[in-house]
Amino acid sequence: MKTITPVVEKHYQLILWMLPKIANFPKDQRFLLADRIESILLEILELLIEAVYSKNKRELLIKVNLKLDLLRFMMRITKDMKYINLKSYDFFCQSTIEIGRMVGGWLKSSVL
Repeated sequence: MKTITPVVEKHYQLILWMLPKIANFPKDQRFLLADRIESILLEILELLIEAVYSKNKRELLIKVNLKLDLLRFMMRITKDMKYINLKSYDFFCQSTIEIGRMVGGWLKSSVL
């Protein structure tokens, strides 16, 4: 196993933080919005780990950015529906901004 990169660790920590929040969604949303958010979180983790081992990192990292944007919109819905509070949403936003910057830096370095 290769060394875990900081962006993989940061995203992993975000998953650990988000799973209990998602579990508290209203019952009617647990199988719709919550499942979709969980899937996107795990897809991002898979793509990041795949990028660690891949020679073609660029394509994978572009997909990560796309999934991050999708995740941001999903979480915006949860905030607007009041499934999470503003403090949690702010923490989520700060975390995804940091992850996005790390992915962007990785993308730039993979072009060189």
